Amino acid sequence: MLIPQLVAGIYAKTIGKSFWFWFFISFLIPIISLIILLILDSKKEETKPKKGYQLADHVKKNKENQKE
Repeated sequence: MLIPQLVAGIYAKTIGKSFWFWFFISFLIPIISLIILLILDSKKEETKPKKGYQLADHVKKNKENQKE
């Protein structure tokens, strides 16, 4: 009977959310809490900044011109 709550809690922990908060929320709304967690995780991936840095456009152009 605790499987949906454990799944929600463990999944929340893997995406950086509070295990206990989502564990107890899933008692109130078991399936909806899992859907909310999936939506939160997908939004997190979309807004993730790119790793590293990018050169400004004028710096890229200067580097390209120097290579030629």
